[in-house]
Amino acid sequence: MNEISITYPNKENFKKIVSQEPLFELHQRKKIGNGCSIFNKLIFGDNLQVLKLLSSDSTLKGKIKLIYIDPPFSTNQIFRSGLSRTSTISCSNNDEKAYEDKLVGSAYIEFLRKRFILLRQLLAEDGSIYVHIDSKMSHYVKVLLDEIFGYENFINEITRVKCNPKNFSRKAYGNIKDTILFYSKTSKYVWNDSREDFSEKDIERLFPKIDKKGRRYTTTPLHAPGETADGPTGKPWKGIYPPAGRHWRHSPAELEILNNKGLIEWSSTGNPRKIIFADEFMKKGKKRQDIWLFKDKIYPLYPTEKNLEMLKVIIQASSNPDDIVLDCFAGSGSTLSAAQETNRHWIGIDCSKIAIETGFKRLSSISGCNFIYYEIRNRKNYDEKI
Repeated sequence: MNEISITYPNKENFKKIVSQEPLFELHQRKKIGNGCSIFNKLIFGDNLQVLKLLSSDSTLKGKIKLIYIDPPFSTNQIFRSGLSRTSTISCSNNDEKAYEDKLVGSAYIEFLRKRFILLRQLLAEDGSIYVHIDSKMSHYVKVLLDEIFGYENFINEITRVKCNPKNFSRKAYGNIKDTILFYSKTSKYVWNDSREDFSEKDIERLFPKIDKKGRRYTTTPLHAPGETADGPTGKPWKGIYPPAGRHWRHSPAELEILNNKGLIEWSSTGNPRKIIFADEFMKKGKKRQDIWLFKDKIYPLYPTEKNLEMLKVIIQASSNPDDIVLDCFAGSGSTLSAAQETNRHWIGIDCSKIAIETGFKRLSSISGCNFIYYEIRNRKNYDEKI
């Protein structure tokens, strides 16, 4: 039992949520591609009902390696899709409603909670979940995730800087960010260290020196804290002892090799420092930090569509090829497309007809993409038709 919980009216019992039998079945509508993957599924229907179905499937329960969701933000708005492009503003009588974001307050929190509980059941022991949310609701959602996944399994709060900030004419600062909350199921989660390229400003700042050949470099100390007087790193090199309370980072023999290679710079006072060249150091890139800026499309396929490259970063960091990635608020299928392009299996769910049609077309256009398109049907009605 987690120590942190959120209290609100009409909070349903945990056991009731996980024990409820699904009232629907998956009905296969179409197969795309030859050699179809049994895991690649695009499902049209209420994601709560679909998650109940999936969590009762032994081939999927506890097998999902990564979940990314971008749920409604409790904006109390209707999002519409135009004929040529999508917009949150309806400019034409021909605009169709893409989805409603009308749940607010405790009803919204309970809406998410039920789905988080089922998503945790689907998640593998070494799996992770990323929840994309705005600043208005992120604090409530974090407490909710602490309750369900455990606050000890909180990994990161990532700030995503938006390309089109919302500078409303209200008495407040403009809004330029939203949040991605990153949790694992256990302490043993998949992590492939995420790296990014150095910018020119990074290079100039981190490698301020230039040698005679025009190569940028910096220098670092050759000693480190801690005494090792009995070992080689505590011995003198070229008649120099490491400072008091410190030891050489390398043995005297290794220091001699570095010096012969021209990788040690001597100060005017005779202090040696190791040379690190920018062009060699940059090869592995710099560790990705928790503030992200990815350029969004000017004309997205679907309202609130997220950047494909950002989703690839998440997928590659928190899953491996052939793992299963799930998005139960699939929208236009960006997560599914990113999973397909990075050689993962995927499951996408959405209750919006426009979203499913957009995602279907998008996925069908990817070379070599095999999947099955399903709809959910009421079990009773479906049985009668059979």
